[in-house]
Amino acid sequence: MAERPKLVLAMRPDIVDLVLPTALRARLEALADVHPGTVTDPTAPEAADALAGARLLLTGWGCPVLDTATLDRMPRLAAAIHAAGSVRHHATPEVWARGIAVSSAADANAAPVVEYTMATIWLASHRALGTAAGYVAGREPAMRLRQGADGATVGVIGASRIGRGVIARLTAAAAGFRVLLADPYVSAEEAEALGTTLVDLDDLCRRSDIVTVHAPDLPETRHLLNAERLALLRDGATVINSARGRLVDTDALTHECGSGRIDAYIDVTDPEPLPVGHPLLSLRNVLITPHIAGCQGSEVQRLGAYAVDEVERWIKGEPLRGGVQAADLTRIA
Repeated sequence: MAERPKLVLAMRPDIVDLVLPTALRARLEALADVHPGTVTDPTAPEAADALAGARLLLTGWGCPVLDTATLDRMPRLAAAIHAAGSVRHHATPEVWARGIAVSSAADANAAPVVEYTMATIWLASHRALGTAAGYVAGREPAMRLRQGADGATVGVIGASRIGRGVIARLTAAAAGFRVLLADPYVSAEEAEALGTTLVDLDDLCRRSDIVTVHAPDLPETRHLLNAERLALLRDGATVINSARGRLVDTDALTHECGSGRIDAYIDVTDPEPLPVGHPLLSLRNVLITPHIAGCQGSEVQRLGAYAVDEVERWIKGEPLRGGVQAADLTRIA
């Protein structure tokens, strides 16, 4: 019988039971020889033996950076499987240079983000924040002044995994949303096949009732929605950001929302978290949530299940469903 591969968990100890509840942990232990502890500090003396024999690394939040020094401690490592979304925070080019397979559970994390985004799009299409603020103040809009979703134009920035999920939901919705897409890597033909119209980012801002951000956090996408582009938004428009905080200029967003001209639903901020007392936090036309769009609570086990499936695929010699290549680092979140 072939020797079972040794597997090390590289994530914060407090999340292990969320990621790998009892049934998933048992399944993982049936597949591999799982080190009983977790490793977040690869230099710790107690981690040395576990890392030296590791063939598989199951990573998660709190995983150390897999740089040269850390990888030197794992000479037998063959695969790093991430039970979370982005691998950009821990996987370095050296991982691929050594021929180590990399996988991410980003697919499993995408569905809740799509659902969160769709929920905010529906609320935004009804101007829920402004209407609620007026209601608290004793104002109830007349029927002819109320807004609905039918025919609203939604501008999607980025045909990412989540962006495409949102587009699919929008184009299937009974409301008949008009969907615009801005993405420099998508052709007009591909955009049409997705059910959208490809436009440049400035045009998207001018024409959209709702703008939702799904681009990766890269140097060139910092402040993608800057003061100039936010100023292009029509009065009453809404910005939704469930991607990364740095994609939106916080000062410019504060100015536009503070004037009451636009609304915003923001799950990610720059900085994150916003300091106590930041003016965005007190605006009635802004809803800020603390990075909760992705898997939360009991949903986190979806990431663990995806990762355990990947471990099984690797052991069987099958292609990894969530495989990540070195070239992907330039365009993933």
